[in-house]
Amino acid sequence: MSTVSETVVSGSLVAAAPLAALAGLVSFASPCVLPLVPGYLSYVTGMTGAELAEQRRGRLLAGVLLFVAGFSVVFVSYGVIFGGLGRWLLEYQDTITRVLGGVTIVFGLAFMGLIPGLQRTVKSGRLPAAGLAGAPLLGVLFGLGWTPCIGPTLGAVQSLAVTEASAERGALLSLAYCLGLGLPFVAAALAYRWALGAFDAVKRHYPLVMRTGGGMLVLIGVLLVSGLWGDLTIELRSWISGFEPVI
Repeated sequence: MSTVSETVVSGSLVAAAPLAALAGLVSFASPCVLPLVPGYLSYVTGMTGAELAEQRRGRLLAGVLLFVAGFSVVFVSYGVIFGGLGRWLLEYQDTITRVLGGVTIVFGLAFMGLIPGLQRTVKSGRLPAAGLAGAPLLGVLFGLGWTPCIGPTLGAVQSLAVTEASAERGALLSLAYCLGLGLPFVAAALAYRWALGAFDAVKRHYPLVMRTGGGMLVLIGVLLVSGLWGDLTIELRSWISGFEPVI
């Protein structure tokens, strides 16, 4: 099996990647992101709300993809850094995993709103020019400035990146997170009017969204602290060992 194949079908990565994508989706549905989506779409395209409603999809999709690419660069860089750190800390991996599990539990409780002050948003005072040219830079600013706000979910993903002990796997986990966060933006660009109605439905159920998302993070933390995460990945490795990947 090639190195690339081993990375992709690693038992731990198979378990962690869907959780990372789900964490990205939870971040998108959070109160600090979802209500601002129409504003983001307008800004990255330089189009007014009326023009967006006219379904000018080509420009809208281009702006969103550039915006998503911008914050993906930031978050994937985090994954590379944290995954690389894990490689150097393999000697203490068991202890670090349990400590990070405890941190993840705290993140989950914070996402539920049970720990005030851990969901603050730090925004840049200067924004790039509106339109397609400024869309990637706005994505970078989103990745940097909104990190404290979406920190609980992103922090849980980076905790998993450390346990992967590999910069490559850390990058793949962060990429999965970016897909979970970015694909709803793309869906909103492709179906703007429908998306606004769907977002309104999510807003009406914010307490449930926050409790569910926080509960997911707490569960991940418990798995890490208890050592069950390692048992799960070992089981997955044995389960997929009989399959030969295409690449």
